[in-house]
Amino acid sequence: MAADLLSPVFAALADPTRRDLVARLSLGDASVGELAKPYDVSVQAVSKHLKVLEQAGLVTRTGPGHRSQVHLRIETFDLVTDWLERYRRQAEARYRRLDAVLAAMDDAETASSQSTEERTS
Repeated sequence: MAADLLSPVFAALADPTRRDLVARLSLGDASVGELAKPYDVSVQAVSKHLKVLEQAGLVTRTGPGHRSQVHLRIETFDLVTDWLERYRRQAEARYRRLDAVLAAMDDAETASSQSTEERTS
C-alpha cells in the first residue's frame, strides 16, 4: 500500500520546478503569489504545479487564489524517507558483507605471501 502512496509523490517530484517549490516551502509557508514571483510564468502555471504537489499529498493550501498560503506536509516526506532508509540500510549491509569478504581475501593473500617468503629464506 505504501507504494501506491509513493508513486504520485515521486511523479510530482520528477519536475524540477516542483522540486524547487518544495525546497522553498521547506523554509516556511508562502502564498501562491510569493511562490510565483521568481518564475517567468503566470501565477496560474505555478498554481497548476502546486495542484500536482497537493494531489500527491506534499502540500496543502488554505483558501483560494494567489493569496492562499501553501504549507508543506512533513508526514508525506516521512513516508518517503522511511522507504528510502529501508533500501539504504540493505545496501549498507551488502557493502559490509563485501568489505568482510575482501578483508578475508586480503588476510589470506598476506598469509600466503608470508608462507612463501619463509620457505624461500
